[in-house]
Amino acid sequence: MNQPAPPTADQQRLALLIEAESMQLGEFLAILDREEGLLVQGNTDALINIANEKNERYRQLQHLHDERTRLLVRMGHGVSDAAIRKVCANLPRVLARWDEVIARARQARDRNALNGQLILERMSGNQAALTVLLSAANHPQLYDADGLAKPTGGGRILGSA
Repeated sequence: MNQPAPPTADQQRLALLIEAESMQLGEFLAILDREEGLLVQGNTDALINIANEKNERYRQLQHLHDERTRLLVRMGHGVSDAAIRKVCANLPRVLARWDEVIARARQARDRNALNGQLILERMSGNQAALTVLLSAANHPQLYDADGLAKPTGGGRILGSA
């Protein structure tokens, strides 16, 4: 019976990086879920913390990606889906995890785009409200400090005939 060759140290390292990337992407998706919930609720104050978490998670994902890239190049492969599939051809569990990484990365891209759209809509609503408030500030006051109505003019302008 022909046993498959045991994974090399580089294959094992690649498997660990792919596993870590999948976990990080899962956590990134959870952050995006929380962000969407806050945006839908209109709880914009909490978005600062979410943005900080997203940035930190992104840095961690970038670090894993960079490590994976260096490893593949050192192994003499390009940085592509095909290269990972070739290197891990005899490691079906790693390939399954790699498929998960690809699926989660697509989900993260789509969720981030959706949240970006929600942010733009919220900003548009805020801009419209601000425009109304600024417009109202340019109109003369209708009431004085005592709450009495002020005349708003309508008479002749001095110096006109």
